[in-house]
Amino acid sequence: MQGVQVDYSEKHWKTLKKLRSDAASMMKPLVDTHIYCLVYGSIARGDVSETSDIDVYLPTPPSSTIIEAALESHGSRYTRREIVQATPSYAAKAYIYLDDLKSYSFPLVPLRPSEADFTGFAGKIDYDQLREDMRVPGVNKDLVFIDPNETGHMETPIRGIEGIVAKKLGVDTRIVYQRERTLERREKVGRTGVYIKRELSPDESFGAVFNELARNDSAIRRRLRKKG
Repeated sequence: MQGVQVDYSEKHWKTLKKLRSDAASMMKPLVDTHIYCLVYGSIARGDVSETSDIDVYLPTPPSSTIIEAALESHGSRYTRREIVQATPSYAAKAYIYLDDLKSYSFPLVPLRPSEADFTGFAGKIDYDQLREDMRVPGVNKDLVFIDPNETGHMETPIRGIEGIVAKKLGVDTRIVYQRERTLERREKVGRTGVYIKRELSPDESFGAVFNELARNDSAIRRRLRKKG
């Protein structure tokens, strides 16, 4: 698989180190409470920018009450909380924002295999791998395969090499084609917003608000009945 070598500048390495340090600090309250979490995307691959966001993701979360208690006990303070469902068929997720570029997220319904594999497609690492300064391959939002190396990364458009990319990432080839279709469709028609975006007030819980949404929304109820 041929590609283009991208060598990182000293500034890039410093930015990556700072973002990864921030990510580790965000993950530690969860790790200390034995809640599994990971970071994915450019933080995991290394191809960051100064405006890269940090999303600490909990793929198999306990109750939202336990998560929020773990963060609060370590002094983490959120600026807002939201429930977001991208489309009627996608899994609803909870988001806890520390600021515009730092958040925690977790699914509110069982995930389909394609949804669960998304982080692997983008590149993912857990807390121990982050502390070991590991970088992993993944695909960015421009559908370019990023393969880290000592001086930066090699990048290759995934069109035409979907099977090779899937094998390198350890995901089903169908996931690669699905992500291609999704991202290319967004580029053609633009982002039209999300199906549900519900901000929570300080006295509301994720569970109560999600149950309220489900009572009034057939798409959410269908996802709950299908169990993934």
